[in-house]
Amino acid sequence: MTESEFLALAEQAFSSIENSLEIAAETTDLDIECSRSGNVLEIECINRGASSKIIVNTQASMQEIWVAAKSGGFHYKYDGRIWRNTRDGAELFATLSAAVGEQAGTTVIISSAL
Repeated sequence: MTESEFLALAEQAFSSIENSLEIAAETTDLDIECSRSGNVLEIECINRGASSKIIVNTQASMQEIWVAAKSGGFHYKYDGRIWRNTRDGAELFATLSAAVGEQAGTTVIISSAL
Protein backbone atom coordinates (compact mmCIF):
# COMPACT_ATOMS: atom_id res chain seq x y z
CA MET A 1 0.00 0.00 0.00
CA THR A 2 1.28 3.46 -0.78
CA GLU A 3 1.60 6.13 1.88
CA SER A 4 -1.28 8.12 0.38
CA GLU A 5 -3.52 5.00 0.42
CA PHE A 6 -2.59 4.41 4.07
CA LEU A 7 -3.31 8.03 4.99
CA ALA A 8 -6.72 7.89 3.25
CA LEU A 9 -7.66 4.70 5.14
CA ALA A 10 -6.44 6.17 8.42
CA GLU A 11 -8.45 9.35 7.77
CA GLN A 12 -11.57 7.23 7.23
CA ALA A 13 -10.91 5.41 10.52
CA PHE A 14 -10.40 8.68 12.43
CA SER A 15 -13.61 10.15 10.94
CA SER A 16 -15.55 7.02 11.93
CA ILE A 17 -14.20 7.24 15.48
CA GLU A 18 -15.08 10.94 15.79
CA ASN A 19 -18.55 10.47 14.27
CA SER A 20 -19.34 7.47 16.49
CA LEU A 21 -18.28 9.35 19.62
CA GLU A 22 -20.24 12.44 18.60
CA ILE A 23 -23.40 10.36 18.13
CA ALA A 24 -22.84 8.54 21.42
CA ALA A 25 -22.33 11.82 23.29
CA GLU A 26 -25.60 13.16 21.86
CA THR A 27 -27.67 10.04 22.55
CA THR A 28 -26.26 8.62 25.82
CA ASP A 29 -24.73 9.70 29.12
CA LEU A 30 -21.25 9.69 27.56
CA ASP A 31 -19.19 12.68 28.72
CA ILE A 32 -16.35 12.99 26.26
CA GLU A 33 -14.29 15.55 24.39
CA CYS A 34 -12.38 14.86 21.17
CA SER A 35 -9.67 17.03 19.71
CA ARG A 36 -7.54 16.44 16.70
CA SER A 37 -4.20 17.84 15.68
CA GLY A 38 -2.75 16.45 12.47
CA ASN A 39 -2.36 12.70 12.83
CA VAL A 40 -3.26 12.66 16.55
CA LEU A 41 -6.78 12.20 17.94
CA GLU A 42 -7.11 12.86 21.66
CA ILE A 43 -10.21 11.44 23.37
CA GLU A 44 -10.84 12.80 26.86
CA CYS A 45 -13.24 10.67 28.90
CA ILE A 46 -14.91 12.10 32.00
CA ASN A 47 -16.22 9.59 34.53
CA ARG A 48 -17.59 10.78 37.88
CA GLY A 49 -15.61 14.00 37.65
CA ALA A 50 -12.31 12.24 36.86
CA SER A 51 -10.71 12.74 33.49
CA SER A 52 -8.58 10.31 31.49
CA LYS A 53 -7.34 10.30 27.91
CA ILE A 54 -7.01 7.91 25.02
CA ILE A 55 -4.60 8.86 22.27
CA VAL A 56 -5.03 7.53 18.73
CA ASN A 57 -2.37 8.38 16.17
CA THR A 58 -0.99 7.24 12.85
CA GLN A 59 2.50 5.95 12.24
CA ALA A 60 2.83 6.41 8.47
CA SER A 61 6.30 4.87 8.28
CA MET A 62 4.93 1.65 9.84
CA GLN A 63 1.51 2.00 8.16
CA GLU A 64 -0.14 1.52 11.54
CA ILE A 65 -2.64 3.21 13.81
CA TRP A 66 -1.49 3.29 17.43
CA VAL A 67 -3.79 3.54 20.46
CA ALA A 68 -2.68 4.44 23.99
CA ALA A 69 -5.30 3.86 26.71
CA LYS A 70 -5.37 2.90 30.38
CA SER A 71 -5.74 -0.71 29.26
CA GLY A 72 -2.47 -0.55 27.31
CA GLY A 73 -0.82 0.38 24.04
CA PHE A 74 -1.98 -1.20 20.80
CA HIS A 75 -0.80 -1.20 17.17
CA TYR A 76 -3.19 -1.81 14.27
CA LYS A 77 -2.39 -2.67 10.67
CA TYR A 78 -4.91 -2.69 7.84
CA ASP A 79 -5.36 -6.23 6.51
CA GLY A 80 -7.24 -5.26 3.34
CA ARG A 81 -10.59 -5.33 5.16
CA ILE A 82 -10.21 -4.10 8.76
CA TRP A 83 -7.64 -2.63 11.16
CA ARG A 84 -6.20 -5.58 13.16
CA ASN A 85 -4.08 -5.56 16.29
CA THR A 86 -0.60 -6.74 15.34
CA ARG A 87 -0.37 -8.91 18.49
CA ASP A 88 -3.73 -10.60 19.00
CA GLY A 89 -5.70 -9.83 15.82
CA ALA A 90 -8.39 -7.84 17.65
CA GLU A 91 -10.28 -5.27 15.58
CA LEU A 92 -9.55 -1.56 16.17
CA PHE A 93 -13.11 -0.31 16.63
CA ALA A 94 -14.07 -3.12 19.05
CA THR A 95 -11.00 -2.55 21.20
CA LEU A 96 -11.48 1.22 21.14
CA SER A 97 -15.17 0.82 22.09
CA ALA A 98 -14.14 -1.22 25.13
CA ALA A 99 -11.38 1.22 26.12
CA VAL A 100 -13.60 4.30 25.84
CA GLY A 101 -16.42 2.51 27.67
CA GLU A 102 -14.09 1.48 30.48
CA GLN A 103 -12.61 4.95 30.89
CA ALA A 104 -15.92 6.81 30.46
CA GLY A 105 -17.94 4.42 32.63
CA THR A 106 -20.63 3.69 30.05
CA THR A 107 -21.20 1.40 27.08
CA VAL A 108 -19.92 2.85 23.83
CA ILE A 109 -20.02 1.45 20.32
CA ILE A 110 -17.53 2.82 17.84
CA SER A 111 -18.21 1.66 14.32
CA SER A 112 -16.39 1.84 11.01
CA ALA A 113 -19.76 1.95 9.26
CA LEU A 114 -20.38 5.67 9.84
